[in-house]
Amino acid sequence: MPAKGARITAVRPDSIAAELGINPGDEVVAINGEPVPDIIVYRYLCADENLRVEIKKADGETWLLDIEKDYCEDLGLEFAGPTFDGLRRCANNCLFCFVDQMPAGLRPGLYIKDDDYRYSFLHGNFITLTNLAPGDWDYIRRWHLSPLYISVHTTNPQLRRQILGNPRAGAIMDQLGRLAATGIQVHTQIVLCPGLNDGPELERTVKDLSRLFPAVQSIAVVPVGLTSKREGLFPLRRLTPVEAGEVVTRIEEWQSGFRQRFGRGLVYGADELYLLAGIPLPAAAYYDDFPQTENGIGITRLFLDEYGVAVERIPRALTRPRRVVVATGVLIAPVLTRLVQRLAAGVTNLEARVVAVPNLFFGSEVTVAGLLTGQDLLAGLGEAASWARERNGVLILPDVMLKSDAPVFLDDRTPAMLAGELGVRVEIVPATGKGLVAGILEV
Repeated sequence: MPAKGARITAVRPDSIAAELGINPGDEVVAINGEPVPDIIVYRYLCADENLRVEIKKADGETWLLDIEKDYCEDLGLEFAGPTFDGLRRCANNCLFCFVDQMPAGLRPGLYIKDDDYRYSFLHGNFITLTNLAPGDWDYIRRWHLSPLYISVHTTNPQLRRQILGNPRAGAIMDQLGRLAATGIQVHTQIVLCPGLNDGPELERTVKDLSRLFPAVQSIAVVPVGLTSKREGLFPLRRLTPVEAGEVVTRIEEWQSGFRQRFGRGLVYGADELYLLAGIPLPAAAYYDDFPQTENGIGITRLFLDEYGVAVERIPRALTRPRRVVVATGVLIAPVLTRLVQRLAAGVTNLEARVVAVPNLFFGSEVTVAGLLTGQDLLAGLGEAASWARERNGVLILPDVMLKSDAPVFLDDRTPAMLAGELGVRVEIVPATGKGLVAGILEV
């Protein structure tokens, strides 16, 4: 994709750029003769002490600026996003693509299918490697984008082509080997679909990936997520609790062998597998350095351990009565219920309850808190909100229910709108053990 100018959205006061008269609306065209396609290249090039920066002014005039500065000193420029030449879109037609399972009418950004290795490097987005041109491989090697996050799903070439719906998908082991040969480390995931890539296929995939250690730093096994909007799509089903338990057992067996060979577990089961199977979550040591928390691997263990520390310092009584409703998804609700019941029993003047909110928007098989919408909360919290109102109580929601950069739910309702509709105060707390304790106790 040809590079475009990096349009500047803000210039920090008292910065080098401000002193030189660079303004919002100007574009960075090149640095030391090199085009600037994204924030990664920009940061690498700007680390030098001597720069020649080509700027295209908002009126079309071109400036060439010779800049002497300290090593790694920032120019003071800000941009709208990390990529200046567009977003690399997904070229696949995955059997379980979540975007294909979403209802119509949501904000446009939720329907974008990205498969951009730069977002993988910067933000941990999973990519498939099916859309890489020769120049992309050169870019990854030159700028050493490590680690990357790769959706493998299976190492069986024919099966991977079927799962991803892409004839280019079968070369995954060669591609991973190519990354390994250039010193790029990867974190991998297997989205597990019963009857498709489980059983012997899962055995093969884990075995194949383990041969690439230490380039392959982790293998996450995550159950497939299915909404109720699958009309006309490939027939898939969720894992049963028994199947989830069998997968957990096999992962722990693999881990035992890998720890002896590599000194780390390498393969990890998603929290959802343990919760679905009704198996206690492993201790922190199981997760080593927690390489894939954003993928639901070990985030509940971190939550529980942080919660355990936080409750050691709580007061035995509140100065005034407080009634709290904690809303969450169906999956984690039993865990939170046990924690909150114990907390409320030990603190005078505190009443607290957890409500598991069913997902009506995406369907009952979607059970995580982060995919609940405002209308789900409105439909599922009427009785609990009434209970809270009796004592001027509060409804607590985890921040994962909201857009990361704006206080809106997936359906564009806001917490303020929800509070008005339910007639109860709504407070947003960090989705951490410490955040929950602080939110409940108002400390």
